[in-house]
Amino acid sequence: MSTFDETVIAEFRANGGQIGGSLAGTPIMLLRHVGARSGIEHVTPVAYTARPDGTFLIVASNGGSPTHPAWYHNLKAHPRIDVEVGTKRFPAVAVELEGAARADAWPSLIAAAPSIGDFQAQTTRRIPVFVVTSEEPAATRRCRPAAA
Repeated sequence: MSTFDETVIAEFRANGGQIGGSLAGTPIMLLRHVGARSGIEHVTPVAYTARPDGTFLIVASNGGSPTHPAWYHNLKAHPRIDVEVGTKRFPAVAVELEGAARADAWPSLIAAAPSIGDFQAQTTRRIPVFVVTSEEPAATRRCRPAAA
């Protein structure tokens, strides 16, 4: 894990999910996922867009890099994850959007974060979009210690 990610994770957990600096105002969630090859658990901060139905969209932009971020491969291999949003931690499933579902979501993602469009323009790969769905009903999601 990079020092930047470690700093973001520590700040996120110390401030109830809020981040300052260059990420101030960006909605951030922490993904707790299992390595596709290693089987090792990782925690990765990612920006998200909340949807009215209670799901979240995350984008595997990797800053416009020609390759997918490592967490993309992990989520494809192991879609059951834990998510931290604010002070809540809950089990979820991450599924890559394809076809019309991705095309329908793309404009709202660009509207929420124009930099995503810039990243897409920098690479020839099609930037993947995942929908993250809690496995706990909203009424029963509970605040659990996030740092364990």
